[in-house]
Amino acid sequence: MDARLIVRVLVLRAALKRRDQWGPARIAAHQQRALQRLRTAAYTGSEFYRRHHSGLHDAPLAQLPPVTKAHLMGHFDEVLTTRDLSLADLEQRLRTLAAEDGDPGLPWRGRWWAAATAGTAGPRGTFVWSRPEWAHVLASYARANDWAGIAAGLSRPLKMALVSSRVPTHQSAVVGSSLRSGLVPTLRLDVTAPMQETVAALDGFQPRVLVGYASALLPLAAEQLAGRLKISPQAVMSASEVLTPPAARELERAWGSAPFDVYAATETAGIASPCVYRNRHVYEDLLIVEPVDKEGVPVPPGSMGAKLLVTVLFSRTLPLIRYELSDSVTLGQRGCPCGRSFIRMEDIEGRLEDVLELPGKAGLVSVHPIVFHHVLDQAAAAGWQVVQEPMGLRVLVAGLAPGSTTSGIQASVAEALAAAGVARTPVSVSVVDQLQRTPSGKAPFVRRLKP
Repeated sequence: MDARLIVRVLVLRAALKRRDQWGPARIAAHQQRALQRLRTAAYTGSEFYRRHHSGLHDAPLAQLPPVTKAHLMGHFDEVLTTRDLSLADLEQRLRTLAAEDGDPGLPWRGRWWAAATAGTAGPRGTFVWSRPEWAHVLASYARANDWAGIAAGLSRPLKMALVSSRVPTHQSAVVGSSLRSGLVPTLRLDVTAPMQETVAALDGFQPRVLVGYASALLPLAAEQLAGRLKISPQAVMSASEVLTPPAARELERAWGSAPFDVYAATETAGIASPCVYRNRHVYEDLLIVEPVDKEGVPVPPGSMGAKLLVTVLFSRTLPLIRYELSDSVTLGQRGCPCGRSFIRMEDIEGRLEDVLELPGKAGLVSVHPIVFHHVLDQAAAAGWQVVQEPMGLRVLVAGLAPGSTTSGIQASVAEALAAAGVARTPVSVSVVDQLQRTPSGKAPFVRRLKP
């Protein structure tokens, strides 16, 4: 544990709590001031942004060109605002962490924290934060607990169990290790570990808060309902994967209250999380989000965007201005019984990469995962996955729900695909003990295998 970091997080967390009372006008004014400071820092220290925004340094945010992960990684050293770092240095740091299974929560060179994405949504991404920036990252994750009404402090430590990746270069591992202290006793569990080991560890720890990927929480809910797992968490939080309504109902059935669906990304940290009324609010004081269509045109509230442009207002070392995430989200309105004015995020439907292009009668047909959700959410006991192979689709179901059969699932999927305009695509169904996971431990709904 880095004591100076924890003090920063506690001070910042208190400041964030005071912002809960802000109205829309104050939120907007804060965003504009913070954006101006971010752009000044970027134009002063980053060769990339000086060039990328050439002629637009005084233009409104909406007129600035977006930045993709591929673009960022291709110009990484130019994006950085410090000459004390390079991509080669960071990659070596991450390789050393992975090889030695080191403690990712300790600051590198006494002042930097780093993490990498797995590369399942495009190229692998590497990201780095200074001490003030990393304090914002941790405070944004702590805010999810505050908005969920989970009290914590010196007199009541927050026992948290995190079921996700133990890969030390993954942000969940860096966050878990950074927060581990007397204030937040943390049990970090590997999502790929045998279920029996995970159940035993949770029973022994008895967490107040259970956090994990949706694909990890659903099998645990089945264990709880079967009586093999016996924990009574105050709250269950799903993060890093899409939580479907059927999965949320299973978690509520297992632990007696609806789960909190937290939306975050390695690049941004926390983006939005639910209040006690389960309305998911955007962290507008920490970032600016812009849902846009495939051509980059903003979509109005109530409309689903094809991707999301995010500006991280506290980013300085590696500024992120209109950074592109391939997530499809819908923004709602302001106002909530909880009293917060932060805009609501109504829907999150996953990534563009999860949309399959399959043969139809007159060319390729785009098939959104929602087509599979309608069929498979009820048929699979503990999750499902569609694997696109050269000769067709292979559907993996982690256990069959009562009344479901592989032949019935196969027929239902084929019928749904036909209704979507798909032709000449064979479908097979397999029952598996565990879903296939990425190196970061996630189990995406859709996977593509190379020929």
